[in-house]
Amino acid sequence: MDRIIIKGLRVYAYHGVNDSEKEKGQPFELDVTMAVDTRVAGQSDDLRETVNYSKVSKCVIATVLSEKNDLLERVAARVAEAVLKGFPVAEVTVLLKKPRAPIAADFEYVAVEITRRPEDFA
Repeated sequence: MDRIIIKGLRVYAYHGVNDSEKEKGQPFELDVTMAVDTRVAGQSDDLRETVNYSKVSKCVIATVLSEKNDLLERVAARVAEAVLKGFPVAEVTVLLKKPRAPIAADFEYVAVEITRRPEDFA
């Protein structure tokens, strides 16, 4: 299966267990990888024959901003569900990074990565 990848999508949002995270917000970064059969689009050069990554990006951003969640796991699951319900993909992997998590340590980011298929939300 082919892959369409959106890497490093940045969203300023309001997720976290701490009240201050939901009030002040912080940056999040997503990588979204979609399993898509791109053979027809590769032959036809027709956007209608593939998954429009611009529309997927807008969907992901809207989903991340639509509510405040405590857990990265919940945000990632909501993103995966929105992509699978909105676009003809066989599978989606969401890597959700939180580079400014409130941890007293030197780190690049904390993250959750999930993979879901349409049947997971049937």
